[in-house]
Amino acid sequence: MISIKNVFKRYKSGKIFVKALDDISLNIEKGDFVFFSGPSGSGKSTLLNIIGCLTRVTSGSYLLEDKKVSHWPDHFLSPLRRERFGFIFQQFNLMSGYSAWENIALPLIPMGISQKERRKKALSVLESLNLTTRADFMAQELSGGQQQLVAIGRALVNNPDIILADEPFSNIDARHVENFEKILGGLKNQGKTIIIASHFQEPITKLVDKTFYFKNGIISPKG
Repeated sequence: MISIKNVFKRYKSGKIFVKALDDISLNIEKGDFVFFSGPSGSGKSTLLNIIGCLTRVTSGSYLLEDKKVSHWPDHFLSPLRRERFGFIFQQFNLMSGYSAWENIALPLIPMGISQKERRKKALSVLESLNLTTRADFMAQELSGGQQQLVAIGRALVNNPDIILADEPFSNIDARHVENFEKILGGLKNQGKTIIIASHFQEPITKLVDKTFYFKNGIISPKG
């Protein structure tokens, strides 16, 4: 499903170039639960962003179902991101001043879906997360665990094939980690492809099928 071949990524910082990824190659099959492990700056989040079409490779190729999306123009990548991917960010990135259901429904706005239908879809997601009673609460009125559930709901509302999560365990306690694991288990049972990037040395859940250890922009056998 996902094929990364000889990918390099460099960023310009002042007059120098910083190497974020150095000749990365890997394959991820449909339905895989994948764990990217590594310290800050190791390249795992950069690769996650490349897979999610949020950033481009400097060289090499990224194929999604045999389509070389790494070379697609931006106006093709935007609908691809909306339709195929669900993103869960470390800081949740909820919009203050918007309710829980409105935050969940945000990815549906560019798709031209009416407000009535957006609310219906968002409420259905909230029900699956046992958060219906908080539908009209503003984002800033929710607890940390509830904010994370809303962030998860936003990632799921468009029924994506691929879930990408960057450091999803960093801002929640052990109780919410267990709840998140149950949600991930349900997504895996639905055949979703899940990729998590985390600084944890070993996967925090037994659901993981493949683990890649990142260090200094390369994949290391032992991290």
